[in-house]
Amino acid sequence: MTVEIVSIGTELLLGQIVDTNAAWLSARLAEVGVEVYRRTTVGDNLTRIVTALREALERADGVIAIGGLGPTDDDLTREAFANIMGEPLVLDAGEAERLKAFFAARGRAITERQLRQAMRPASAQPIPNPNGTAPGLYAEWNGKLMFALPGPPNEFVPMATDAVLPRLAERTGGRVIRSRVVRLCGIGESDAEAQLSDLILSENPTLAPLAKLGEVHFRITARADSPDVAEQMIAQMEHAVRERLGAFIFGVDETTLEQAVVQRLIEAGQSLAVAESCTGGLLGHRITSVPGSSEVFLGGVISYSNSLKEALLGVPRRVLETHGAVSEPTARAMAEGVRERLGSWWGIGITGIAGPSGGTPDKPVGLVYISISDPTATVVKSQVFPGDRATVKYRATQYALWLLYQGVKQGGCDSLLQR
Repeated sequence: MTVEIVSIGTELLLGQIVDTNAAWLSARLAEVGVEVYRRTTVGDNLTRIVTALREALERADGVIAIGGLGPTDDDLTREAFANIMGEPLVLDAGEAERLKAFFAARGRAITERQLRQAMRPASAQPIPNPNGTAPGLYAEWNGKLMFALPGPPNEFVPMATDAVLPRLAERTGGRVIRSRVVRLCGIGESDAEAQLSDLILSENPTLAPLAKLGEVHFRITARADSPDVAEQMIAQMEHAVRERLGAFIFGVDETTLEQAVVQRLIEAGQSLAVAESCTGGLLGHRITSVPGSSEVFLGGVISYSNSLKEALLGVPRRVLETHGAVSEPTARAMAEGVRERLGSWWGIGITGIAGPSGGTPDKPVGLVYISISDPTATVVKSQVFPGDRATVKYRATQYALWLLYQGVKQGGCDSLLQR
């Protein structure tokens, strides 16, 4: 069964509101076996709303409209439904009484403008709204299903959960769509895709690459008659992916690289301290955003100036004068210095040129040195990261986390020396 989502509201088109409702609904529809091939956003214009809904109904088995059910003149979803169905709007007596009671309980008399929320196409049914004034709409028209729900998420989510999804689940007969995202780092999208090219041709389950900043994701999606069968299909595909690219996989679904790093450090019983220059504390921020990171993260030093690199981290003045702040020896001294001074097992040092200025032919914008140190060895890696200042900083922290993840996984810095 296919359904299209039509989000209604000029504020969505202007970027004043992010459409989280449609994303949430798409995920929930998949769980009950309903496929969403298209989502449309349209402004508060009756002609354009009617056109968007008609086109959706021509392509899909049903449509779910979000927004446009309030009391103001630009709330036009009811009128659009009535236009498509060729029916007049009528006052729903039950909803009218509910609205009157709602306002009376607050010491207010209901207005005609508020009462228009109780209007519906003659053959449509209201969907109760326990958290607001605007009821939703449900209709079956020309063999198609039509739903309309209000836009505020605290109203939309309960109504979709209680009234829309159960009706659709009855139509799919228990069929489900399940997905899992496998997350990789340390490999480019094209290289990863090349190693999985035959698996990507699979039709059920499907395997689709998703490029992310500093990562590569592969989404596995299975369609089956039961959740258990779908999960088995996903597990088989994930196993095949891990056989080929397991060295680059750090997690699945919502697992972030920093979460994976913190978990490995906890399991290993090892602590971490960081020294940052060009990333300005971003690495420490990412680590401390993980609940439980206090078990392993001791702290960090943001040593932006050379004087602080020398005073707080013990970077030798001769290193700074001879090689400069952005150099392999400086990164090495930063990692070793923060590890020794804070008493951690692992130390990370990052120094580079985030841009947009400050680059030279020998040291271009985007050049970053990242050092990982443990009690047995210290490793320094360098990369020239593309992108603007924020992107360079993020990529640098991503690479640092990946190096640390590999180091902890392999049992020490010695393993990184071979890479």
